[in-house]
Amino acid sequence: MAEREGPRLDVPRAPRRALLPSYDPEMFGRFSERIARFLGTGRFLLWMTIVIVVWIGWNILAPQGWKFDEYPFIFLTLALSLQASYAAPLILLAQNRQDDRDRVNLEQDRSRNERSIADTEFLTREIAALRMGLGEVATRDWIRSELAELLKELGEREQGGTAAQDSDQDR
Repeated sequence: MAEREGPRLDVPRAPRRALLPSYDPEMFGRFSERIARFLGTGRFLLWMTIVIVVWIGWNILAPQGWKFDEYPFIFLTLALSLQASYAAPLILLAQNRQDDRDRVNLEQDRSRNERSIADTEFLTREIAALRMGLGEVATRDWIRSELAELLKELGEREQGGTAAQDSDQDR
């Protein structure tokens, strides 16, 4: 039998070299969540306010040669627009990731609740079966009542028997 030339089907291929650089979407998502969390803090607002006040103060009060952004503050507007244009998609990405986590948690809670309901229904059926089975079992109170009735019958028979003997002796 002649052996085939070429790649074998039972041996995995060597990975191809990608033309585009690859990235880990989870790493990018975690990074965006960290940025979004920071953007939603008072610390960020404080630092942003300080930077803007210093920026405006510098460009108003500094000597003419040291100013880098004159009165309409075009460069500041551009910087804030750039910051907002990057912040908005990062915040949306972080919200989408949180929604995905919430959806997974909701599904897990739902399945846990379904298992709990099934377990509760099973235990309810088991308790009902035990109660039905106990209805056929002689309890201590039932045995006592039966013994009390038997003693009462025996007492009545003895009294009936002694009364019959007394009447026989009187004759």
